[in-house]
Amino acid sequence: MLEMMRKNALTLALFALACTALVAVTHQLTRHTIVEQEQAQLLRVLDELLPEDSHDEPLFEHCVMLGNEQFLGSSEPLPVFTAVKNGQPQGYAIEAVAPDGYSGEIKLVVGVNTDGSLSGVRVLNHNETPGLGDKIELKKSAWVLGFNGKSLLGEDDMRWAVRADGGQFDAFTGATITPRAVVKAVRKVLLLVSQQPHLLTQAPACGETL
Repeated sequence: MLEMMRKNALTLALFALACTALVAVTHQLTRHTIVEQEQAQLLRVLDELLPEDSHDEPLFEHCVMLGNEQFLGSSEPLPVFTAVKNGQPQGYAIEAVAPDGYSGEIKLVVGVNTDGSLSGVRVLNHNETPGLGDKIELKKSAWVLGFNGKSLLGEDDMRWAVRADGGQFDAFTGATITPRAVVKAVRKVLLLVSQQPHLLTQAPACGETL
């Protein structure tokens, strides 16, 4: 009986070890896949916001990691890409976070031309409610295209709010919090570009933070 109990205990221990190893391997493989998917998505977004004809130098050669919670919504450094053509900046693709989404943080990329107008906005990641808040995704609705060409006239520009708050941007039926958070985050990025433009190029290069 004692020998049988020892064998059962050993079997259970080996089984538990195998399960733990399987979970660890699966986690690593899944994490690697997620990172690859995020990188592929970022490349697609950069191509949309800073198209090939806007730069003649690789975007990743003009990338800095900017840490500024006031303007970017995150205490962690986020990448800023500059499109450079003929030695002159043509526009920026700036990652930012809307920290006050309905279901948590909403990660964005905001494209800004050197004249301060928006080349576009794209959502990289979010946990908003399917069928409601997820309409901030371009594949779910065209809402995010409403930012194209928009600009900010200053901190007191009252247009930069959803219509329910007296602004120019539509909200979603039953989901005002999500678009409100995105509009607020994009507005802060435009303030960064207009008020602190030197930060877009003087932060540490992306490779230096790895």
